[in-house]
Amino acid sequence: MPTAVENVGENRVRLTVDVSPDQVKHAVEHAMSDLSESVKIPGFRKGKIPTQVLVSRLGKERIYAEAVDSHIGGWFWSAASRSRVRPVSDPQYEFELPASADDAWSFSATVDVQALPELVDWTTLEVPRAEVEIPQEAVDAEIEALRDSVAELAPAGDRPAQPGDTLLVDLVDADGETQTDTIVELGGGRLAPEIESALVGATAGETKQIDFPLADGSSSKVEITVREVQEKVLPEVDDELARSASEFDSMAELKANIEGTLREQLDAEIDAAFRISAVDELVRASAVQPALPLVRTRAADLLTGFAQSLERRGISLDTYLAASGGNAQELERQMVLEAAVSVARELALEALAEKAGIEISDDDVEAYIREEAAASGETDAEGVIEDVWAHGQQESIREDLRLRAALDRLVADVKPIAPDLAEARDKLWTPDKEKPEGETKLWTPGSKETP
Repeated sequence: MPTAVENVGENRVRLTVDVSPDQVKHAVEHAMSDLSESVKIPGFRKGKIPTQVLVSRLGKERIYAEAVDSHIGGWFWSAASRSRVRPVSDPQYEFELPASADDAWSFSATVDVQALPELVDWTTLEVPRAEVEIPQEAVDAEIEALRDSVAELAPAGDRPAQPGDTLLVDLVDADGETQTDTIVELGGGRLAPEIESALVGATAGETKQIDFPLADGSSSKVEITVREVQEKVLPEVDDELARSASEFDSMAELKANIEGTLREQLDAEIDAAFRISAVDELVRASAVQPALPLVRTRAADLLTGFAQSLERRGISLDTYLAASGGNAQELERQMVLEAAVSVARELALEALAEKAGIEISDDDVEAYIREEAAASGETDAEGVIEDVWAHGQQESIREDLRLRAALDRLVADVKPIAPDLAEARDKLWTPDKEKPEGETKLWTPGSKETP
């Protein structure tokens, strides 16, 4: 669907969109199907009206008008997305109806758009980035978890049961049904918390009557006889533990491996936080202002997606709000806040990509699809590529990759500084922190300023 973009005023463009014969034919067939279901023609049931009868009674002009009316919005938004145009108003269409369902067709749409922001020199930005520090406590916790996984059980003697012990018990429920030789680890969560709590302090041979609540609000009772109390015997922290519980021959090697794994995980978290901080600093320094219609549209998409995710888990939005103690207005405000930040970040990255001349080729898109297919175990990557192109999804992938490349460029160019230095600088007053008259801030719900 080739599209020409013409500037016709400040932040206003005209898109001329070419629609292929296949798309026109599909729209006409879809329109005839819809009309067949809605119009009444004596002698024919709805949905069963022959094409020639429908054309004879309604006329091609009515059918083509229905086809254009039902599809022009989708064609416009698809063309706007591929052309990197961000409409902030309803488009004004100009067209003549198609002359045939088998020929190409075109239309024009004039619309107000969000201009890309003017960016500061991002290579001068300073962004806090934490250093990777692995606390010894974290390594020790991993060692303790390993010790616990290979610990042996031994009789606890006459002492009362305590958290971490393993008990061998017999249970008799309220109906008299007996379950013998049941193993319970106190703190393991296998039994109701009230039952586990009551067993702490019990000794071998002791019988307890325990009341506990049920899910429906009622209660029940169980009789538990403790037959044995066993405690975990943890192995020593030495090379033998490393050899028996891991692939390493020494405790030094095991600790080094644990530290390396923790370092990789923490470094990935720090890198993700740094990337977010970098784009947020670019938004702040460049005073990026997302237009209100864009924010509202994105917020509506976020709310729809959230509701659908709840429905997939069998939870209605009303049920979620009731259970969380929130209300629809608070949720909508949250979505608008997230949308404002999301759109501002995208505008900043798109402006950076434009300024840096970042483009994503078809080969780049195909390479990405192959990587994703391989990662998911898909063996027919070429078939996936054909399907993506057949449904026009390559442009969405291309734009995602472009913004990702822009973020990579930004992260590589900004100056990382220590978080404590950044905090100290934020507390210092400097002349540039005075807000000049007329300066705007990022719009948020409830603010008096609007973009």
